[in-house]
Amino acid sequence: MTYIDTFLNKITMYRLVLYYLVILVGMSALFCFFEILPYSPTNLAFSTILTLFVCWFVQYLFAKTFGAIANIESVYITAFILALIISPVSPTDFAGIGFIVFASAWAMASKYIFTIGKKHLFNPAAFGIAFAALALDQSATWWVGGNLPLLPFVLIGGLLIVRKIHRFDLVITFSIAALLTIILTGNGRDPITTIAQTLQYTPLFFLALVMLTEPLTMPPNRYLRMLYGAIVGFLFAPNIHFGSLYLSPELALLVGNIYVAIVSPKGRFMLTLLEKKEIASGTYEFIFTSDRPLTFNPGQYVEWTLGHTPNDDRGNRRYFTIASSPTEQTVRLGVRVYEPASTFKLALTSMDVGDTVSISSLAGDFVLPKDKNKKLVFIAGGIGITPFRSQVQYLIDTKDTRTITLLYSNKTASEIAYKDTFDRAAQSIGMKTIYALSAEQNPVPGTYAGRVDSTLIAREIPDYKERMFYLSGPHGMVTAFEKTLHEMGVSRFNIKTDYFPGFA
Repeated sequence: MTYIDTFLNKITMYRLVLYYLVILVGMSALFCFFEILPYSPTNLAFSTILTLFVCWFVQYLFAKTFGAIANIESVYITAFILALIISPVSPTDFAGIGFIVFASAWAMASKYIFTIGKKHLFNPAAFGIAFAALALDQSATWWVGGNLPLLPFVLIGGLLIVRKIHRFDLVITFSIAALLTIILTGNGRDPITTIAQTLQYTPLFFLALVMLTEPLTMPPNRYLRMLYGAIVGFLFAPNIHFGSLYLSPELALLVGNIYVAIVSPKGRFMLTLLEKKEIASGTYEFIFTSDRPLTFNPGQYVEWTLGHTPNDDRGNRRYFTIASSPTEQTVRLGVRVYEPASTFKLALTSMDVGDTVSISSLAGDFVLPKDKNKKLVFIAGGIGITPFRSQVQYLIDTKDTRTITLLYSNKTASEIAYKDTFDRAAQSIGMKTIYALSAEQNPVPGTYAGRVDSTLIAREIPDYKERMFYLSGPHGMVTAFEKTLHEMGVSRFNIKTDYFPGFA
């Protein structure tokens, strides 16, 4: 799995989804050409091109009208999803063309019309086909989920997406809820047969792996996320109805979106740059003021959108941890810039005071335990220190004196970020910090020469088996420490890993 994770960490979530959908459409066209699928390859090509054009055009009009920062990848993602769930039509099928145009147009329009604080409420593709069905009395067939030749491609690519964004809890909860409900409402049908037919001939996998996992319509923490999956899974079952209303997959998802809108932070936030500075070698801090109060838990992250041209293949959106504490009046972002830098980070470091960036999709379970008596160990590598800066500053400001040891690993002393915060924590809340330097040529007072390993942990933290470990940093570092801690006898329930959003 290491090779898979290395590949996934080099590509953004949006670009991965886009490539996945392109491959699905491409394989569908190939299967159509060889008559493995019951559609004309010409009709599939026509329908896909029409959907792409309508989505792009409507997005362009609304973005110009509202002055919004458009994520061009999301336009193509929505278009390809629609092409995979609306049956291909011929150039002479005017009713079918009308359905595609109407669904595509409203899918994009919904992102601007049905919003709270500039954040869309509904999955665009689901809204487009649901509204088109209501207005035109036609419906999507979800053909991508009912054709066995496509199933391996749907599964493999979809599972890569879920591994990339670490949302197996959501997908598994949805799948269990859906299958249990289908079995219990199956009027005595054989459960094994029911499950097999559901997995083979319904859009369960495509809905779960691609559409349910859309970041902007997902709850902020694990508990709410699993409840979201259970709600949509229950409503996905074909025999669930309210009077004469039977829910389609898209309606099940839209009901789930309403639930998410109720329990999630509302809307986008516009941040204005107050200050930027280099706080360590290659690490920069950006200090912003928000257009309205931002409520979050220390250690959570958000999606940052920064319009810039030209874009590289990583796009104009990133996930970064909030480095500030909820007790502070400003919003801080800490970023490590490597060479060659992405166009996003180049644009970020080129920002001037007064420039703006938008954030949304607050999420993350890498938060402090509610039990204040629980002893903690923070292990950070490089820029993985940012969630700990947020948490430690919060503890300082609230005078919360927990038993904490921070093991902070860098190559050299010049790479240590937020040292002032951690040194202040030693005085005010009694936190112990060990700065481990793995490649420093000369001894540095107050630091440990070497890597953080089992020997250092056992020596500095004799009661380590009683503690909760928090791990944050590059994926390879986090997985290596998980293995080390397991070998040291630390329970997996006492290890909390950060989904490092900088990779997304």
